[in-house]
Amino acid sequence: MSLVNKNIVVIGMGLTGLSCVRFLLAKGANVTAMDSRNELTLKLDIPLVLGELSIAKLIQADLIVLSPGVDFYTPAIQQAINAGVHVVGDIELFAQFNDVPVIAITGSNGKSTVTHLVVDMCKAAGKKVLMGGNIGVPALDLLEQSADVIVLELSSFQLETTYSLTPLAATVLNITEDHLDRHGDLASYQQIKLSIYQNCQFMVCNRDDILSYPTNCEATITYGLSQSSSGFSWDKDNACILLDDKPYIDSGRCLLVGAHNMLNIQAAAALAKVFGIDDDSIRQGAQKFGGLPHRCQTVSMFNNVRWINDSKATNVGATLAAINGLVSNLKGKLILIAGGEGKGADFTVLKQCFTQFVSVLITLGKDGDKIAALHNNNIKVETIQEAVLVAAKHSQSGDIVLLSPACASLDMFVSYQQRGDCFSHAVQELAG
Repeated sequence: MSLVNKNIVVIGMGLTGLSCVRFLLAKGANVTAMDSRNELTLKLDIPLVLGELSIAKLIQADLIVLSPGVDFYTPAIQQAINAGVHVVGDIELFAQFNDVPVIAITGSNGKSTVTHLVVDMCKAAGKKVLMGGNIGVPALDLLEQSADVIVLELSSFQLETTYSLTPLAATVLNITEDHLDRHGDLASYQQIKLSIYQNCQFMVCNRDDILSYPTNCEATITYGLSQSSSGFSWDKDNACILLDDKPYIDSGRCLLVGAHNMLNIQAAAALAKVFGIDDDSIRQGAQKFGGLPHRCQTVSMFNNVRWINDSKATNVGATLAAINGLVSNLKGKLILIAGGEGKGADFTVLKQCFTQFVSVLITLGKDGDKIAALHNNNIKVETIQEAVLVAAKHSQSGDIVLLSPACASLDMFVSYQQRGDCFSHAVQELAG
């Protein structure tokens, strides 16, 4: 892809958009920036259009580069596409210029955990590894650095505008309803996720999740909690991860807990193995990784009650995974705090799990009432701080209090991180 003297419009001036601008300018392109906000504090040395997208400028462009947060189906962008303008994202630009092996990871839940696990396994083997995409560093910024392998976490928004990525190995961890307010329906969302397999050499697949499994092609290696004589599997009785039906990783030596994390470790191990990482390094990476903030993170054991911050659970599937992963460690009651911006999700799939495992349901936020309707013993609150106080009143030694909202945070917070931090601070204040 030659970019010299091309007229390129970059839409969205967040972290990714700014990295696109820097990259394109370095390649000699004529860049115009657009952002839907009416005001920006940053200063750019290129033309900048704020507010409503300029259809005239879009139609005149040789190429449009969309930031992940910008809807591909925005009418002005669709008009430009109909006029023959090509639209890509930062990952497509990355793919056009990258010559380093890529391990690509997507899925509704667990992406960041698996990405970090793969990185740690590669580092344990002495590999020079870079990580980015939907996590940490924008992908284009990685092109400036040397590496043996690049591990990319990819969202559906990024995959939607990616056509040329050729991963050495790729996986779709799972597919549950998410971002339907943007993608329209589950089938569309699924097809976008599955596109990660399109040009990859080794397909690493979750055999237990039919929606995440590639169609019209065979997996290179599979993983799952189900029994299997080949690939990775889980021996529940001995709490051990198996490879080809033989003991591989003793979960008792891992810092991560829960069935969902045993799946995450399997996925990471499979990706690392097809890349050529030795077994000892894979085990070392799996055993030393302690988890990420806001992802089933224990923040306190005050009064022998385990308080868990799972604020990153921004969809129904993540909350189901958290609850199902914790019940084997549950000695008392499970008190769940949930609610927020539901993004058009169907919450009714939570009902059976709530009935079976949740003793007290505390709800808040825009769609809190919809979630509350799923459980007879529900308590509605206005703030995270109030939710923590109510949970404390209903908890006793051996219980788990879990913040796992099944919703986005933007109705009440700047981000899921801020929501998780507010929860953690409230718990710390409770503990004195």
